[in-house]
Amino acid sequence: MRAGEQNKNNSSPNNSLISRELLFGNPDRVTTRISPDGSKLSFLAPKDGVLNVWVGRADLPETAKPVTNDTDRGIRSYTWAYTNQHILYLQDRNGDENWRIYSVNLSSGEILDLTPFEGVRAEIRALSPKHPQEAIIGLNKRDPEYHDLYRLNIETGNMTLILENREFSGFEIDDEFEVRLASNMTADGGSEIFITAQNGSWETYLKIEMEDALTTGFSGFNKSNDLIYFIDSRGRDTAALYALNLHTKESSFLAEDPKSDLSGLMIHPTEKNVQAVAFYYDRIQWKIMDPSTQQDFDLLHNVEEGDMTVVSRSLDDKVWIVVFTRDNGPARYYRYDHEARKASFLFTDREKLAGLPLAKMTPAVIKSRDGLDLVCYYTLPLQSDENSDGLPEEPQPMVLYVHGGPWARDYWGLDSIHQWLANRGYAVLSVNFRGSTGLGKSFINAGNLEWGKKMHDDLIDAVNWSVQQKIADPKKIAIMGGSYGGYAALAGLTFTPRTFACAVDIVGPSNLITLMETIPPYWKPVIEQFTKRVGDFQTEEGRKMLKERSPLNYVARIERPLLIGQGANDPRVKQNESDQIVKAMQAKGLPVTYVLYGDEGHGFARPENRLSFYAIAEAFLAEHLGGSFQPIGQDFGGANLTVPAGAGEVAGLSQALAERS
Repeated sequence: MRAGEQNKNNSSPNNSLISRELLFGNPDRVTTRISPDGSKLSFLAPKDGVLNVWVGRADLPETAKPVTNDTDRGIRSYTWAYTNQHILYLQDRNGDENWRIYSVNLSSGEILDLTPFEGVRAEIRALSPKHPQEAIIGLNKRDPEYHDLYRLNIETGNMTLILENREFSGFEIDDEFEVRLASNMTADGGSEIFITAQNGSWETYLKIEMEDALTTGFSGFNKSNDLIYFIDSRGRDTAALYALNLHTKESSFLAEDPKSDLSGLMIHPTEKNVQAVAFYYDRIQWKIMDPSTQQDFDLLHNVEEGDMTVVSRSLDDKVWIVVFTRDNGPARYYRYDHEARKASFLFTDREKLAGLPLAKMTPAVIKSRDGLDLVCYYTLPLQSDENSDGLPEEPQPMVLYVHGGPWARDYWGLDSIHQWLANRGYAVLSVNFRGSTGLGKSFINAGNLEWGKKMHDDLIDAVNWSVQQKIADPKKIAIMGGSYGGYAALAGLTFTPRTFACAVDIVGPSNLITLMETIPPYWKPVIEQFTKRVGDFQTEEGRKMLKERSPLNYVARIERPLLIGQGANDPRVKQNESDQIVKAMQAKGLPVTYVLYGDEGHGFARPENRLSFYAIAEAFLAEHLGGSFQPIGQDFGGANLTVPAGAGEVAGLSQALAERS
């Protein structure tokens, strides 16, 4: 069939297809929080189709009303101030990541832009119940590379400089708003921690070698501020929890897991003692540290199936907000009365998904060719596994979906991408390849300088496993991902050109040298992390290696079709990363479809843009793997996209573009 023609079998109406809107549109309610005094409940929910903050009574969530009025990108990050009368939220412009801090006065309804500076990135560094009307914030207004620290009044916007920062990338600030520690990246890719001396200067407190830099750090102070909770992998493989005495440097061991790093802490809101810790290998596991918390966890674990997390607590600890994550149903939020030990259901995050034919996600540990354990997750089309043994009756077309970062990881749970693809008839596989986090420092460090090499080998090993297990049809496998996952998709087409039938790259770098040379200014204090773990663009030898690992330089090897999605304002992976590989492919007459979003950055925040891209990707995958797809239809409504190349390569795309023009 000629590219661009409509496959009538694949596009025919299918009542079992779950609409893209349900999977990729706005959630009903998400990021649910309790106010510090326990009287109010907040969450993000759509207002006129755009995510905003809603607030209502804690015991009557149906009383909630929107308190913000964003009409563009939607709000994705917010927090309560300790006044109980203010919400603080962050917003950028068109994905540029120059965040501004806004304050909502719940009494008056006034919304105040607290950091009204063009081209400046603001960060909330500390909030404290001892200073409810203030926040410590960072601003790179004076120097784009470094964030100075200010004490900000959240009611008036008045701010006072407390530290002019000319060297540090991070700080640890206690509840008294004292800046206790500072940190910076060292030339060898490690980090150095500093503490204030008696004369007010900074002196070295401890040094962390490069091999421990991504698995060692701080996680808050105790009540008296003389101890800091320290996640530490030095002298061991997995990151354990310690309590570090800042005065004596003595550390007390608290918790560990032999297979995974510490992934979460539950600390009492006022007493500041550790009550429970989480570790995450293939599923989350909680370890109780405070016996008084055991009964609460025992009760909550019996409330729902799935993985449980306490996401918010009132300051007096009387009210908890608990969420249960499942792999084949929406997340379920509960309000937990800690005194009565009673859990009351609040709502799900996507109500219309309840009862739909959603697929289970199966964890699997796959051996790499050199013996590493790769924690993976796969999802099968429902109709493919008739005996429910976790394997299909016959090999399926498959999408290898690669996570970004790469210093991040995949998790178990309801994943919109997995559900979407499985519903369209594909098996889906996600791999925690070497360099992924949470699985010990040796696993992370095994990925150093291995972009396009052993990190890619891990993906291929997982693909080969899926073929051996008769999960995947070897002739119908696609690779897809965003950021590093987008790079992996490009690497798939260039370094292993016959493994994949097609690829989907979302904001992925094509040239590692230009990626490094255009790094955002505020990332420059941590540039050594990139030079030591990706490659050094500042040396001749390093540039040679980066050139060898850059898909752009191997375009001539490409044999299979490519779809690219890019945000025009991406500060991390600039538009040129997509432009240059599209241009190179066009010069060689290779099939590439390029979708560009004028109001997006590193990924697609606006649901209209998200829906339009996945509509295109769905038709693209159906063309090359043979799965089902919903016609593009109305999923271009409100999207800000152009297709500079290859519209005719995707069935229905040219027509959809013509209809919206």
